[in-house]
Amino acid sequence: MRFMIIVKGDERIEAGEMPTDESMAAMAAYHEALAKAEVLVDASGLQPSAKGFRVRYEGANRIVTDGPFLETKELIAGYTIIRVNSREEAIEWARRFPNPQGEGAACEIEVRQMFELDDFAPTEAVERFRELNVGGA
Repeated sequence: MRFMIIVKGDERIEAGEMPTDESMAAMAAYHEALAKAEVLVDASGLQPSAKGFRVRYEGANRIVTDGPFLETKELIAGYTIIRVNSREEAIEWARRFPNPQGEGAACEIEVRQMFELDDFAPTEAVERFRELNVGGA
């Protein structure tokens, strides 16, 4: 089972403020523990939305809108993907995730289970993804 731990954006991150050394050290220790337990799949921070864009679909048209985007609570600042044996194990790892705002501050991370290809009925399209080795293959 794969789970994505999602760190939400905020005004500080959108302004391009880099994490403190203390925050980076806490994240490094946490991710080292994930790697040592062999559950770490991937992790990264994301640049501010000012460096990104969105693609909106309107019928057959694709409309590209450059950032920044105003609603920071809707933005993702970073993520960690873990592969564990159960939801309970994912909860235990998520509880250990360092507070993105700093210990003691009010904050929230979101954790979502990812689909695996085995969750879908076997079809030609699913097999195409399996051959690409994506989607939890």
